Amino acid sequence: MSQKYITLTGIDLDVKSSIKIVEENYSIKIAKNCIPKIKASRKLIEKWISEDEVVYGITTGFGEFKDVKISKENIEKLQRNLILSHSAGVGKFIPDNIVRLMILFRINSLIKGYSGVRLELIEFLVEFFNNGLIPMIPSQGSMGSSGDLSPLAHMSLSFIGEGYCKCDGDILDSATALRRCGLQPMILKAKEGLALINGTQMMSAYLCYSISEAMKLSKLADISGALSLDALRGSVAPFDEKIQKVRPHKGQKETAKNLLQLLKGSEIIASHENCGKVQDAYSLRCMPQVHGAVKDTINYCRSILEIEINSVTDNPLIFSDEGQ
Repeated sequence: MSQKYITLTGIDLDVKSSIKIVEENYSIKIAKNCIPKIKASRKLIEKWISEDEVVYGITTGFGEFKDVKISKENIEKLQRNLILSHSAGVGKFIPDNIVRLMILFRINSLIKGYSGVRLELIEFLVEFFNNGLIPMIPSQGSMGSSGDLSPLAHMSLSFIGEGYCKCDGDILDSATALRRCGLQPMILKAKEGLALINGTQMMSAYLCYSISEAMKLSKLADISGALSLDALRGSVAPFDEKIQKVRPHKGQKETAKNLLQLLKGSEIIASHENCGKVQDAYSLRCMPQVHGAVKDTINYCRSILEIEINSVTDNPLIFSDEGQ
């Protein structure tokens, strides 16, 4: 894998940088200022366990088993069994770049320090990602509402040496793939199995990829529209900045400005400047309004996604400063 690095902070991952990381094979690092918060939340988990506190998902079962106290001896077994029991997806395997985005987003969430996992687990996930390992994850099985429990469980299988993953293009059992990369399977401690699967990383990964493709298509729409207007000897007058200012939708203004830039210096436009044509077809003169509305929609979706991929979707959340 490449030795180009991008540092994750937990707060500023966006669509462009996410796609860049997975498509251009960047490695990742954790920002140093994330480490104290990660350690503080883990210390609180271990304090509750040592004091035999009853805390949902940490010293109890999950869902309907919230009232079942788990002994200290069975805590690790519970976390492992949680991963195994939820690995029940079906269907075709998720594309490699979507899986890579899933791991990236999960790491970015965990480093914020509200999930209570050990720093060692996060460091393992970073090494796993940087070695280019890709868990084999069935595409169907997400609950949607409570998150991508089943897909994330299949992802997490590879972390504990179970299931299968790709390594240098070969599909191997995960234990073999980990050995090939010099990694040992993780033994999950209290809360860690739950922290790995409580999230929206599969749906976020698909949305991220979809938005990235939509951004490319939007750009192509402006280019092909400008070429069409030029070839049909249309007018650039409807793109005048004064017109956009009196109906100032952001995407509309952006599109009009871009079309003018694309058509700047056109000899064809100049050749019919003084013709008697009054106006072009809607499909030409209304490009700022139509393309602009699409841009606004893409940008809205992007803003929601970029909040989500820099958020924590765990349950329970650990607020170490307040001891809650």
